[in-house]
Amino acid sequence: MFRKLKKILLSVALAFIVTLFSSAQEALKLSLDKSIKMALQNNTNILNSKLDLKIAQNKIWELTAMGLPHIDAKSSYQHLFIVPVINFPGTQLSKTNVPYNANTGVGTISSLQLSDGENIYLNSTSGTPIELGLANNISTDITVSQLIFSGSYIVGLQARKAYANLAKQNDEKTRLDVIETVINTYHMIQLAEESRSILVQNLENTLKILNDITEMNKQGFVEKTDVDQLEVTANTVRNAINQIDSNLDMGYRLMKIQLGLEEASKIELSDQMETGESLLQSSMKLVGEQFDVNQNTDYKLIQSSEEFTKLDWKNSKTNFLPTLSGFYNHNIQLNTAVFNFVPKDLIGINLTLPLFSSGERLSVLAQKRMTYEKAVNTRKLISNSLIMQASQYRNDVKLKLEKYLNQKKSKELSDEIYQRTIEKYRQGVSSSMDMMTIQNQYLTNLTGYYQSIYDLQEAKSKLEKLFNINQDVENK
Repeated sequence: MFRKLKKILLSVALAFIVTLFSSAQEALKLSLDKSIKMALQNNTNILNSKLDLKIAQNKIWELTAMGLPHIDAKSSYQHLFIVPVINFPGTQLSKTNVPYNANTGVGTISSLQLSDGENIYLNSTSGTPIELGLANNISTDITVSQLIFSGSYIVGLQARKAYANLAKQNDEKTRLDVIETVINTYHMIQLAEESRSILVQNLENTLKILNDITEMNKQGFVEKTDVDQLEVTANTVRNAINQIDSNLDMGYRLMKIQLGLEEASKIELSDQMETGESLLQSSMKLVGEQFDVNQNTDYKLIQSSEEFTKLDWKNSKTNFLPTLSGFYNHNIQLNTAVFNFVPKDLIGINLTLPLFSSGERLSVLAQKRMTYEKAVNTRKLISNSLIMQASQYRNDVKLKLEKYLNQKKSKELSDEIYQRTIEKYRQGVSSSMDMMTIQNQYLTNLTGYYQSIYDLQEAKSKLEKLFNINQDVENK
């Protein structure tokens, strides 16, 4: 009974381990949208950009808090090795004559003889010593300060919005960069997978023909040269497949890095490569989009840069204004000396008034003004450049689309020619040299076809980035 139970438990454990192992090895299927969403959550650049946003939020509060009340406490301990002492000497009447000591000032300083002959003496006494401090003491100061007026602070408050916008725009640009790289990598892998599939089929056809030709050579119907030429063709296709396998390995590794996945993760692309009518329609729709320069991320960044230079110029004007602040100080001492001249409570106002700087502030103001003018000129230049770039990218998509359509037609024709040549070769109508030439032509057109698809997709992604498209993929 015990052995039977042991076998059951062992079987269950093995089944559980196998299940875990198989699920650990299961590949993660990714659509393009899912890949973008994952990258926007896990990509290292995205994570750092989110941290930059939080840093900006804290920086904004730092600027705000500069003008709010500040409370500071300072505590100190002090020890005096020798405490200063002072005494106030006194006088008294006495019948005793005390010799006067010039060093201490103690003794009889005058005398008076009464009518009965008795002497009365006026003696100086040393008095009671009084310490002017404490050997050990702990004191605490609590200060409350409040900025009342500062031109720089007012400008700083105005700069908060500009700083927040800059952080958001940098985050937006990072998102667009990540989306563009993920899209290009996804399309690159799609094309490589599709190319590999066709080359594998091509290799199978070549090997099948090679097998038939080898048998015909043994029977003396074809020459050994025909067999060798087909073998060379098969090796060429094998090398092309090996190269694609290497590119796929690097492509998948790159994709995992972009998505923030572990190296051991396995991924598969679930979307089919966009071709034909779908690719034509999406390209034409994109070409028809209107370009709004105000929605472009780079233009927004240059606008923010201009705003910062304007605020910097405005801040330099505040150097001519006074700064006013108030404070209240409360002092607490653990022990107090007999004579303590430190005030317990103190209130005051600090005023800083710039009077004369030999033209330094005027020079700084002129520099800031000219820097702002440069920023305005740069913004206008960037605006015109982006409009021209939009036209260039739009034309590039058109050219790549036309090239794709031509390559698609050439690929279809070369495929038909290749299939007819194979059949002719099997029937002995076509030579091995013709077969090799047509196959090389077919592979060249096939490579050009897939390259045209990738070039068109890459041109589209550039235009989409310029138009600020795909920003909302994460919310779809």
